[in-house]
Amino acid sequence: MRGYDLDLLRFLQVLIEEQSVSVAARRMNVSEPAMSRHLSKLRAVFGDPILVPSGRHLIASSFALGIRDRVQEVLRAADGLIETRALTNLKNMSPKFTVRANDVMTAALSLPLLEALRKDCPNCELIFAPEFDESASQALRDDSVDLYIGATEILHAEIRRQTIFSHTMKALVRKEHPIFKEGITPENLIHYDHISVSRRGRARGPIDRILRDQYGLVRRVSLVVPNYKAMMDSIRKTDFILTIPDIIIRSFPLNEAGLEVFDYPFTLPKVEAFQAWHPRRDNDPIHRWLRETIFKISRILT
Repeated sequence: MRGYDLDLLRFLQVLIEEQSVSVAARRMNVSEPAMSRHLSKLRAVFGDPILVPSGRHLIASSFALGIRDRVQEVLRAADGLIETRALTNLKNMSPKFTVRANDVMTAALSLPLLEALRKDCPNCELIFAPEFDESASQALRDDSVDLYIGATEILHAEIRRQTIFSHTMKALVRKEHPIFKEGITPENLIHYDHISVSRRGRARGPIDRILRDQYGLVRRVSLVVPNYKAMMDSIRKTDFILTIPDIIIRSFPLNEAGLEVFDYPFTLPKVEAFQAWHPRRDNDPIHRWLRETIFKISRILT
């Protein structure tokens, strides 16, 4: 058993869970040849193939499946020792977290999150990075961001994600908008110009599909912008209708801004917001503390 250590057990755990050398390599952020070498060492240590061919794929051996739970238990216990030490020392640490999120998430979460984090760790630093063309999955893989918070991004299979809240889209207009007198109906909605918010420049979405499929109507999307905040300040002198998540409206002074919100006259699907991270961060106690704090804060806010 010489050369046997906790790191080798971590590779064993991931290989059994993923039943693929290539996927396990991506998850552990190592090359496939390096993962193959770890598998060879595990086979020598345990005297078992660990992964065996099954058609064109690999599956865990009976021995590997039999020890999986025990391996996970050993690693959880070891990580618990590290976590206890790290979290008891938070007040003396100065971690810096980079979170990628759109303007809605940033507006809703940034200050409450920083306040909550600083209760345990006064010297922590929180950076909300803007969204770019690079995918969230790639940014997490490259370690250029610690966490991604979003609702519409399609993530790669290995990326971990956790739903933190759901929100509904509402319509935002100026006070005394004529639609209030006319009545909020699908037919009246299409009399006015609409603003679509999309980082990718997409003008159409669920509202358009419902209008088309259920009512045979088409709305005029005259403007597409990449974020919400600028338009919230601009529409109060127009008859534009801006679709916006309800989470941002809750903390926005609508009366002072001369704005008013209304529900769409049909049921829209709820949008689930999530936080996502690379699996290399699964057992990082400080990162886990960040994720748990975000989860708690998001539930309070919603």
